[in-house]
Amino acid sequence: MERFFKLKERGTTVKTEFIAGMTTFFAMVYILMVNANMFADPFGDGSNPLGVSYGAIYIATAISAVIGTTLAGLLSNLPLAQASGMGLNAFFVYTVCIGFGLSYANALVLILIEGLVFILLTVTGLRKKIFDALPATILAAIPSGIGLFIALLGLQNAGIVVPDSSTCVDLASFNLLHQSWGSIMPMVVTLCTLLAIVIMSHKNIRGSVLIGVVGGMALYYLLGLTVDGFYEGLDLQLISPADAFRDFGTQSLFTVFTEGFDFSAYIETHGSANLVLTIVTTALAFCMVDMFDTLGTLYAACERANLLDERGEPLNMNRGMLSDAIATTAGAICGTSTVTTFSEVNAGVAAGGRTGLTSVFCGLFFFIAMFLSPIAQLVPSCATAAALIYVGILMMGAVKNIDWSDFKVSVPAFLTLAIMPFTYNISYGIAFGLISYIVISVFCGDFKKIKVSSWVIAALFVAMLLLTH
Repeated sequence: MERFFKLKERGTTVKTEFIAGMTTFFAMVYILMVNANMFADPFGDGSNPLGVSYGAIYIATAISAVIGTTLAGLLSNLPLAQASGMGLNAFFVYTVCIGFGLSYANALVLILIEGLVFILLTVTGLRKKIFDALPATILAAIPSGIGLFIALLGLQNAGIVVPDSSTCVDLASFNLLHQSWGSIMPMVVTLCTLLAIVIMSHKNIRGSVLIGVVGGMALYYLLGLTVDGFYEGLDLQLISPADAFRDFGTQSLFTVFTEGFDFSAYIETHGSANLVLTIVTTALAFCMVDMFDTLGTLYAACERANLLDERGEPLNMNRGMLSDAIATTAGAICGTSTVTTFSEVNAGVAAGGRTGLTSVFCGLFFFIAMFLSPIAQLVPSCATAAALIYVGILMMGAVKNIDWSDFKVSVPAFLTLAIMPFTYNISYGIAFGLISYIVISVFCGDFKKIKVSSWVIAALFVAMLLLTH
């Protein structure tokens, strides 16, 4: 294990990697329930327009997470974790299936195409060249942009930041005269957990993030004694593994091959020309979002873990991206949307994860979760939210590498890190940063400094924004 994962070389131990893997799992395990609910009941009314059950998608999501996360650890020896990506799953369900009218099986074909394209790009080295096309100012802004994004997710998961009709977002009310203690208590748990993590980290207590999450979970259930009807309202129904695996085998597994290539129903309603346009533009959208979400997260995690080489590139970058490409292909075969590298891996990095052993342990926990679904449901979002906020804070340190006095550098960097949280999308931030960088460089006389590959990527971003969003 020492020779394979190089634990001593990277200053870590099996115990630290175990804690980091568990921390990553707790931070992203919500995807099992969220993805299953989104596919099986997208409108929350039990209508099930995609015709696939909760259990089938739960297992499909778990298996693809096990494959992607374990592969990432074994191939790249990086502390990465993968599962069906948020945002990409919503695009799959609400836009491609419900909006465009493609069937669940038809949409899986697009995911399969995306995975195969990424495998080809990675094997040929083109995917790394795409990374090289990003200017230094964009790379410097990516970690901080993802940090803001992660922190926003944590604040929203905790219920501290809430939607508002006039200002889009607002601070949740802590007023005991107008709000029930039951609605305020989870937010208090998040803030207490966050402060505990910060204090323990300052005292150099190893595993402070995981200890904080577990402590926050204990505090949540302890304070539940002070909330009327708290325990009666808990929904911890066990999914029968036999039923879930049966549905997975009949509804999801290999559906992309048995039913996916039959587009006759769509052609009858929309025509062949429309089908070709839909497939091309939709596949482009899936590819661009997944590619730059993965590149951004991979760079941010490696930068935080000090796993960049002398050229400032992530170690074993191609292998990390290859595991992502294989996982996306496996996800399509299993029956779920695009599998991508999760930004929540930074929680595991903050807990000390430095090698692929973190990923192997995380994959093991996802495997266990296939059979014991309440494990995922027992961890309240208010506890894991504190970890996400803390990680977001840590990642903001990357802004010190940006020259804010030079507008040619600072404006693309600002757009990169600002657009990510405001649009819930890492790739959109990179798109606006790169496009603005090229425009500013051209009109400021730096035309020759722009790489040809940067022009190509920017053109693809423009096409994606004009044709698919």
